[in-house]
Amino acid sequence: MPRTLARKDPTTFKTLPLLVEAGSDGLAYQPLGLPLNFSQMLERRRPLHVADSERFSTELANLGVSVRLTLNWQGCDHWVLVRQRRADRGDTVLKLISGYVPSHELNLPLLTAIQEVAEECLVETADGWLGGRFGDLWLPTPYEGALNYLDASHFKLTPLSGAARPVQTGSLRLLERPRAYVHVPTASLQLVYDMRMELPRDLRDVSLYHVDERLESGPLVARLDRRRPDLYLLPLDQGRPSGELFTLRQGELVKAPTRGVWLAESFARQEGWLVHDERIRFRDWMDMWPPANGHSGKGKRASA
Repeated sequence: MPRTLARKDPTTFKTLPLLVEAGSDGLAYQPLGLPLNFSQMLERRRPLHVADSERFSTELANLGVSVRLTLNWQGCDHWVLVRQRRADRGDTVLKLISGYVPSHELNLPLLTAIQEVAEECLVETADGWLGGRFGDLWLPTPYEGALNYLDASHFKLTPLSGAARPVQTGSLRLLERPRAYVHVPTASLQLVYDMRMELPRDLRDVSLYHVDERLESGPLVARLDRRRPDLYLLPLDQGRPSGELFTLRQGELVKAPTRGVWLAESFARQEGWLVHDERIRFRDWMDMWPPANGHSGKGKRASA
């Protein structure tokens, strides 16, 4: 039986549309116009036309963030993926941990990104649930009233190397250098942060779960379903995905099927600053990666 962890009023969320200016040497965005609530933002997320993928100036509906999270388990690096049922697009995909950036964090999207990790990636141990830390900043414990967070143990988040081309908010350059793309079908700007999660070594019976908020006749409801962890580990071999998926339950990796699995647009091919696809089939994404010998069969660039 799913367990309710939190309820939120969606009308409290506010964000701002963006003016985005992109060139071959970088991308800059700034807030534009009046605040939007959640419904107004979704209404603006409509297909966009951009003629030049490298150089443009356009208005977008919103800013989103994603985290490509790397977790080392039993000596092997894994990327963390989560399952999302997208009612507005009528599909189910595996995606990076991600969320919408509220208006008061548009100039500090890293803060939204690490909060999304705290909300969407839950780490359970034999003794309780882990909170987290990014440098000197403690992550929120969003389900404090429902889960027993440990005081003496926590995971650590650290940034990994950033993208080659810089991103600016106004005149402020984002030091973590997230990868940026404009998603053409939803007229949105997405920033992808690369991070590593480090777990304490003395943990027992570790399980990983994904919790996502869903709109249910008014409130946004976050529920935990132990039967469907909805969080997957994708092993890496020298930085290349293996093509397998696992869940982690009580310290054991459990193989998950990949047949019929689709990935969200952040995995699709990026042309300049633009991503045109809504999703990509998992096996097609794997075909975009060069094999272990370094010779690419199809000559395309894979994203994550």
